[in-house]
Amino acid sequence: MAKKYQHPERRPAVITGASSGIGAETARALAAAGHPVALGARRVDALEEIAAGIRADGGEAVAHALDVTDDESVAEFAAKAAAGLGDIEVVVSNAGLVAPGATIEVSSERFGREIDLNLVGAHRIARMFVPAMVERRRGDIVFVSSDVAVKPRPFMSAYSAGKWGLEGMVTALQMELEGTGVRASIVRPGPTWSGMGTDWDTDEAAFVLDQWVRFGLARHPHFLKAKAHADAIATIVGAPRGVHLSLLDVNPEAPVEEKP
Repeated sequence: MAKKYQHPERRPAVITGASSGIGAETARALAAAGHPVALGARRVDALEEIAAGIRADGGEAVAHALDVTDDESVAEFAAKAAAGLGDIEVVVSNAGLVAPGATIEVSSERFGREIDLNLVGAHRIARMFVPAMVERRRGDIVFVSSDVAVKPRPFMSAYSAGKWGLEGMVTALQMELEGTGVRASIVRPGPTWSGMGTDWDTDEAAFVLDQWVRFGLARHPHFLKAKAHADAIATIVGAPRGVHLSLLDVNPEAPVEEKP
């Protein structure tokens, strides 16, 4: 393979929202593929446990506090990640938040907090890491979206708006980065068992799920495990230079029906 299509041997990666779910599985998947990884989230104790597991398996991992809604926290995390691992070649923007509520009942303050984390937080991460990638003329940044970007769900309007906006931002970024050697990609998870939503009130969660069924947004009972999306991210990052997997839409397969 021509040298310009080769990745460097060492490709340090950072993963935001890495304390559980898709982020934690992505950290494990990238570490298993040989990437030194820096895990970021607000729950440092959970991060440290995951990083310790990666190191026990022979990988290289560090963990640092990260709040993507805070400019200083993002800058401090980036500095610590680079100091511990070297130039960051791969970024996975995964931090997210979703809470149930009717659009006209949710306070504008809470609505804004979700947009800030799910959309503006991803922009903070891109602004912090991508300029250096452009300077080096290589790198990957992967944004974890959601199928709500194309199929909005009731009682989750802030989350839907944030992911719609995220995909718009990333699509513009992809065009702006063309010819720089930096790849911006989207993974769009369908229904998935993950840490998100586990803190909802049980009755609220049941009501929201009923509304998904009512509007045909839950066509079958199968949900994906977070590892499916981690594997998709690893595939994007592992693609040879010159190949850009710009969007992977990952959905659970329906149950196989018995023949009549």
